[in-house]
Amino acid sequence: MRKALLCTAVGLLLAGVAIGQGTQTTPGATAGGTPSHVMKTPAQLTWGPPPAVFEQNAQMALVSGDPSKPGLYCVRLKMPAGYKVMPHWHPTDEHVTVISGTFALGMGDKLDPATMTELPAGGYSLLPAQMHHYAMAKTACEVQVHGMGPFALTYVDPADDPSTRAAAKK
Repeated sequence: MRKALLCTAVGLLLAGVAIGQGTQTTPGATAGGTPSHVMKTPAQLTWGPPPAVFEQNAQMALVSGDPSKPGLYCVRLKMPAGYKVMPHWHPTDEHVTVISGTFALGMGDKLDPATMTELPAGGYSLLPAQMHHYAMAKTACEVQVHGMGPFALTYVDPADDPSTRAAAKK
């Protein structure tokens, strides 16, 4: 159920981004669904709030694809210094490239800053499917995440899931 809600949230976010870009097709696909090229400058990215499974003081932009559907996707996430993504895992591989700032990653079920590896701009990490990991923006930073959809994120401790905390407040 949680994964279905996430896919729906990501799909709605991306629909809004696509509408904001004035396009009827998924970036990277033509109306017939065949791949096309994508070229964007940073100024052409449309930023908005991330899906509900992320803390909302970040911004996300769709670069290409559709994370809510099967197939290759690419998104960017801008985070303020100190932003954390608590221990979680994904059913598919996650590729993370640091665009700017310093981003730290750690492995395991408990966030432990002492064991995190800091990645500067240009740094890269492959997080295999099912690997429990966590992340933190050591400085204000921007990362690019790509992988095969549908994207899903499951928190090791369900209490860490911002989407369930938001739903409980309603």
